[in-house]
Amino acid sequence: MAFQGSLEELPLPDVIQLVAASGKTGKFSVKSRLGRGDIYLRDGQIVHATTTRLGGEEAFYELATWDEGDFVFTPGDESLDETINKSNTNLLMQAAQRIDEWKVLVTRVPSTRVIPVFTPDGGSTNVSLTPGEWGVIRRIDEARSIEEIAKLMNKSAFEVSKTIFGLITSGLVDLREPAQDDRLNRLQKMTVQDLQELAQAVHSRANALLGNHGGSADTETAYKTAAQQIAAGNGAAALLEQFRTVERAVLAALGPSQAQEFAESIEKLVAS
Repeated sequence: MAFQGSLEELPLPDVIQLVAASGKTGKFSVKSRLGRGDIYLRDGQIVHATTTRLGGEEAFYELATWDEGDFVFTPGDESLDETINKSNTNLLMQAAQRIDEWKVLVTRVPSTRVIPVFTPDGGSTNVSLTPGEWGVIRRIDEARSIEEIAKLMNKSAFEVSKTIFGLITSGLVDLREPAQDDRLNRLQKMTVQDLQELAQAVHSRANALLGNHGGSADTETAYKTAAQQIAAGNGAAALLEQFRTVERAVLAALGPSQAQEFAESIEKLVAS
């Protein structure tokens, strides 16, 4: 018999622990404004997870942050894939830890689309690097973004962002925004009304994504500032800052996959 409920009333990590304690095999199907995903249990152990973009542990960590939507647990629905080998306790603890760590990381790493570059004094900085840091350093070409470096290394954007954070703190690396000339040019050609509608659309998407998560105060301030600057004739630059503020808030609350989806949705709005 299927077991279902609302994530607002029953947080997913709590439900998983409850079902896992009974040693059941089956699938959690989760549907939210953030997307869809599945988590598979075998004899009470989490063995596989998927979302639209992710699989394995990364998919589980993303689903564990969702606090809105509905879930259904279907007993006996088993996965042939086994992409997760950690204990349930370890997975749930790391999911909670990631949420807290992203809030710190975004103070230096506002987006996984930014490009790491070497600082002018980086060559003279006396620091000892770990093998993981050397691995990232070797792949910094001042053109690849954090996302691209992560894919090249077959690592998560979270892992690479943590390493980049340390390299920034050590004075070896800085970050550069990706080229935004095309987007700025398109924004500058828009009418005041178009810019106002775009700012409102971005704000609405921010509210829909973040829900009860932190960062809503920053996005509200960014929207009000953008609206004021649009009226004053400086809308293009203000909108770019609004985009960055919301992406940073989404990254801190929901992780890189949702931040990337938000960024892509904004690109489509600007291009339309």
